Amino acid sequence: MGIQAEIVSIGDELLIGQVVNSNAAYIANQLNSVGVFVDTMTTVGDSEPAILESFKKALAAHDVVTVTGGLGPTHDDITRAAVCKFFGTELIANQEALENIKQRFARRNIALIKRNEDQALVPRECTVIQNHYGTAPGYLFENNGKYFIVMPGVPGEMKGMMDEFVIPYFAKKGTGTSILHRTLKTTGIAESLLAEHIGDVRALFAEDSGITLAYLPSAMGVRLRITVRASSRAEAERRVHDVESKLRSKAERYIYGTDTEELEGILGKILTDRKLTVSVAESCTGGLIADRLTNVSGSSNYFERGVITYSNDSKIAELGVPSSHIELHGAVSREVAEAMAFGIRSKSNTNIGLSTTGIAGPTGGTAEKPVGLLWIGFSDRHQTNAIRFNFAGDRRSFKERASQAALDLVRRKLLKIES
Repeated sequence: MGIQAEIVSIGDELLIGQVVNSNAAYIANQLNSVGVFVDTMTTVGDSEPAILESFKKALAAHDVVTVTGGLGPTHDDITRAAVCKFFGTELIANQEALENIKQRFARRNIALIKRNEDQALVPRECTVIQNHYGTAPGYLFENNGKYFIVMPGVPGEMKGMMDEFVIPYFAKKGTGTSILHRTLKTTGIAESLLAEHIGDVRALFAEDSGITLAYLPSAMGVRLRITVRASSRAEAERRVHDVESKLRSKAERYIYGTDTEELEGILGKILTDRKLTVSVAESCTGGLIADRLTNVSGSSNYFERGVITYSNDSKIAELGVPSSHIELHGAVSREVAEAMAFGIRSKSNTNIGLSTTGIAGPTGGTAEKPVGLLWIGFSDRHQTNAIRFNFAGDRRSFKERASQAALDLVRRKLLKIES
């Protein structure tokens, strides 16, 4: 099983949805990197009885417990008092923490008040985790092979403590387990169909091998997350590589990247390597494709321009779309998408022209052209054509799916992958 951990997040703002709990994701990812596996996440409000109960359950069931939130200087920051009560200890002043607070206020030319000085009071029985990015220090309690770690809820302060103290602490101590994740990013195929392509996971790995495979669908596609727990980093990497190779043999055409790679970055590298340029004419996506392409450093080498031709008049004036196409077929049609792609390529003198026209909804659809209909146009010196898509979801998800499909269409065209 290895070392198991629970993350406890404290704060009413988390429970009411006012703040997204990004801390838990960061802590879990970092702990995994040193062989500590998080199997439980708990969120609790600013209530001392609830906090104490969560501490009791977490420490009873896990080797490592991390706690974030409630270490600030105001009346609703009650974590420190709850920690003292839980461990039966008292507060004492920590001179290093106090000096850190004084220097921080002096640098900002702000008068120091007692409320802030009191943040240097820490539980007597803990190892103090100094805060180099804020005022409230963290705490580590270690007893009988169990570790209880308390950190501020401010993301920058928590990350500083994780990076500078917690992770080096466990890396040095050693956990006897290596946990490795590899995510394969797919697009252009539904989760159920992807599962059909891949088949029975028992053909990929044994049930007791310490390997798991998760399907993670989103508007951008389905992520395949491989997780391996092994006795060494080398063994974990060998197993990940083996499973990844098997997955690629079954679904390579849908896989565009791994881990943190994004489709716009992958496409940008292809365009750069081939010394190709692209321009975009967008209607229903409202500039999202151009935004994604230009999020990549160095995109000026291949991205020439993007225009948003939302109205019919703009399609005619800016791209040279024949008015007869719109009159006969409508703005959302193969003919108009093709004319838009050809028009933007001709006007910008790029190797590739890309276009989108569709019905994002929730209004505007008809029986012949329902909400979610999308045409993506593609034009290069060899061809000009368009492909039809139909997407479900709200207006925002439609635009995200449309932008992903458009970028992937270009990728597939350049790599000669059958659509």
